[in-house]
Amino acid sequence: MRAFRYRVRIASRRFSCQLPRHKYNAFISKREGDSNGSGSLAGLTAAVKDNIVTIQEPTTSGSEMLRTYVSPFEATAVTLIEASGAEVVGKSNMDEFGMGSSNTNSAFGNVVNPMFTETHISGGSSGGSAAAVALKKADFALGTDTGGSVRLPASYCGVFGFKPSYGRISRWGVVAYAQSLDTVGILARDLDTVRSVFSVLDVPDAKDPTCFDYSIRGEISGQKHLQVSKIIGVPEEFAVAEMAEEAKNAWNSALCALVDEGYEIRSISIPTIKKSLSAYYTIATAEAASNLSRYDGVRYGFSLSSQQTASMKPFDIVSKNRSTAFGSEVQRRIILGNYTLSSDSGNHYLRATHVRKNLVAEFNKVFSMPNVLFDDEVYNDHGCCALLCPTAVSPAPSLEEYTQDTKENFLNAYINDILTVPASLAGLPSISIPFHKIQGIQIMGQFGDDETVLNVAKTLSLNCTYN
Repeated sequence: MRAFRYRVRIASRRFSCQLPRHKYNAFISKREGDSNGSGSLAGLTAAVKDNIVTIQEPTTSGSEMLRTYVSPFEATAVTLIEASGAEVVGKSNMDEFGMGSSNTNSAFGNVVNPMFTETHISGGSSGGSAAAVALKKADFALGTDTGGSVRLPASYCGVFGFKPSYGRISRWGVVAYAQSLDTVGILARDLDTVRSVFSVLDVPDAKDPTCFDYSIRGEISGQKHLQVSKIIGVPEEFAVAEMAEEAKNAWNSALCALVDEGYEIRSISIPTIKKSLSAYYTIATAEAASNLSRYDGVRYGFSLSSQQTASMKPFDIVSKNRSTAFGSEVQRRIILGNYTLSSDSGNHYLRATHVRKNLVAEFNKVFSMPNVLFDDEVYNDHGCCALLCPTAVSPAPSLEEYTQDTKENFLNAYINDILTVPASLAGLPSISIPFHKIQGIQIMGQFGDDETVLNVAKTLSLNCTYN
């Protein structure tokens, strides 16, 4: 215990828990240089989202609840990048506990989008990671993607944002929001860096039971002999009414660019996509309510002083700790999740899991590659190698526009995830590439077929109108 307290004191000297506010507010805290100078990532600097634990500084998850929490262990992803020579330069700002798509839900202030001269949102919840990369304060950043939290800010901030297949990268050391959806992702200014970081992180980890073991990775490698089709699917369900002209134009330009590269474009239908957003928020809030129940201020986390709680009952102390330290969006999702799991909600949660199962089945039908998790799946030579759509329905809105929309109805904030949650629900690999300066394009592939997604992204990135 003395050694642990000593480490906390050292960390406090080296690493400010809350930095003075910067113009863009991308970092919650920054670290002194400490690179070992060897390995495949030597010479690269990294920002780490502040819900991925490190032992040298607090891991706050953007919340007052964990403002002073220092983990006694380090996330596998952080250990791997540091062992490969990367230098961690700071912990990036984020929406509290990963809940949000704007990065306006942080206890440490909003992250401002560096791509605009006026104040625009950066996207979330990995907005600090995206802004740090866009500002060239880090060569790459680790984020987490639950329903689009890497891809959406990547689109808004003009960088690459890659969410691998669920299970490719270890989640050990990630503060849980929704464990069946949470995925460690990578943000960078170029695709080669994304590939390099992914190759370091794409390894088994016995500490995370959801991380692919050697047998599944062997099955994925065994598919490499299969011929990858050159058919790009365009799901008609993604042509939503809310889509702005900038997104439509970028979508059309990207498809034309792939045609010029010899790809066939095929319109397809995945009907369950229309139910994805509601199913996602049903599942995610239910899991969040369960995961965040551990934060009571008694075992760890924010706690009121003994003077403030002297006359309070134990239940009231816990309730007051949580209502004081959790932000409004986190409280809203906990309430929604607890309702979903209660008997009063009927079978909403079970129905959402059925929607998820149907969505996976429909995705399996449109891809050429079989899903390695299904024994009855076979290669389909008439299937698609990847699917393509905009990452977001529009470029990043201004903070004023976003605030007004969400003030009218908080559900307006959730529409930002409409194009990204289907891949998350199905666990598919997906990447956002900066095709236009203020509009990203999203490429999705079959579960486990991350290589094809990166290859199509490489082809398309060579035709970008913005770099």
